Amino acid sequence: MPPPSQPSTADRLVEAARTLSAQLARQSFAPPVSHVYNPLEYARTPHEAYLRRYGAGRRRVVFLGMNPGPFGMVQTGVPFGEIAAVRDWMGIEATVEKPATENPKRPIEGFACTRSEVSGRRLWGLFAERFGTAEAFFTDHFVANYCPLAFFDHGRNLTPDKLPAAETAPLEAACDAHLRALVEALQPEWLIGVGGFAEARAAEALRGYDVRIGRVLHPSPASPAANRGWAAAAEKQLLALGVW
Repeated sequence: MPPPSQPSTADRLVEAARTLSAQLARQSFAPPVSHVYNPLEYARTPHEAYLRRYGAGRRRVVFLGMNPGPFGMVQTGVPFGEIAAVRDWMGIEATVEKPATENPKRPIEGFACTRSEVSGRRLWGLFAERFGTAEAFFTDHFVANYCPLAFFDHGRNLTPDKLPAAETAPLEAACDAHLRALVEALQPEWLIGVGGFAEARAAEALRGYDVRIGRVLHPSPASPAANRGWAAAAEKQLLALGVW
């Protein structure tokens, strides 16, 4: 009998995402968290389309974000998922369901959302400018988020680093395990944290792994430095590291 076929890289990423989603579904979060969104669940279709289309094989560089933004991955299921970048540049558009408990101040509109995810617009804009097509960028690169959950205090976005330690410990354990599975599947040379939080979590989770870790400035509009020309700053950092 022939040996059983090994799962593809994309299959491994999909399985890892489903495992993470199931683990996080068992966790609960106390006030001030009013709502938790898990786009791996309600936006599974576009998320898995992204993994299968752009995660099929080894990638030299993985960019790692913190967690979904309210008008990006929360709406599209794709990391830093600015609508236009996902739909028009990556060619991904699919049905997005509703979370079990929807935040009335942050409704899920999927690809009909008209708000712009500034961080995603900046990130994917740089990649589109430098590489032209999504296919050219994803030949050597991949983009993921450390934590797939979005947290809200009603209308206010809460980042994972603002949660109490009793809640972050099990969250980080699950996200660390998922990051290791992702790195084992993609076998990158570089893991680039988009911002200090992602870099720090990667350094902790990947201790002992043969992967070089660096970071670029986070493209958030809350960062004065990012607002003074994020693309040029990030490109300079990547060239200095030797990633590009």
